[in-house]
Amino acid sequence: MFYTDNKLQYPVRVDSPDPLFARALQQAIGGVEGEIRVAMQYFFQACGARGDARFRDLLMNTAAEELGHIEMLATAVALNLEGAPLSLQEEGARDAAVGAVMGGMNLKNLLSAGLSAMPVDSDGVPFDMSHIYASGNIAADMTANIAAESTGRTLAARLWGMTDDAGMKDMLSYLIARDTMHQNQWMAALEELGGAAGAFPIPNSVPPEAEQAEFSYAYLGFQADGSEPAAGRWSEGASPDGKGRFATQPLAALGQTPDLGPARPGSGAQSEQM
Repeated sequence: MFYTDNKLQYPVRVDSPDPLFARALQQAIGGVEGEIRVAMQYFFQACGARGDARFRDLLMNTAAEELGHIEMLATAVALNLEGAPLSLQEEGARDAAVGAVMGGMNLKNLLSAGLSAMPVDSDGVPFDMSHIYASGNIAADMTANIAAESTGRTLAARLWGMTDDAGMKDMLSYLIARDTMHQNQWMAALEELGGAAGAFPIPNSVPPEAEQAEFSYAYLGFQADGSEPAAGRWSEGASPDGKGRFATQPLAALGQTPDLGPARPGSGAQSEQM
């Protein structure tokens, strides 16, 4: 169950409305790096969490927080769209409308939402939930969440650098700080699960006989001349999970030449294929 007190999680202030920046903020709402993505990702991870109840609590609390971030950003979009003209009949609006359109304003915010935010990215593409990762494996989900918060913080930092509006910078600095916390809390959760040595490889419940161990820690090179790939931490020494040692080797083709046989009659193939 969710509750609201009808107040924003953090103050949202726009000193100089900017319709183009409203479009940029839409990426933080409905983009693949945005708040809808993480809110729904954490929510469905929580709904499917089994085992230690603390992880479900952590995920659901953070999902609720991200819903508040959507509300903040939607408010910021609407306030920035106050600078968009409603009619070409308004004094000076024709030039303003042309400038807004040529400057890149997304007209869907006007035509479809009446100068309000939408569940879309900066190009007006609806968020379709295809970037929600809720695997049922708590360690895999925490790893995915670190990546989600990393790309989200990258986006927030870019937005912070795009604006000179003091109110928008203040709001974005709060969101950047929360992304810092969320990255760290997911890493801390992985530590609770045993860290690299305990949680990895994911899932850590795969029986040994299901894995061809000779390939488990081999960094394979695919250079046409057979030379070894460039060396790095990933090519020599102990693996981070403590269960093997890296080695580098060029890979010769181990499989056969594919032969699917003739096409079946009635399959729509040419007669020469049968």
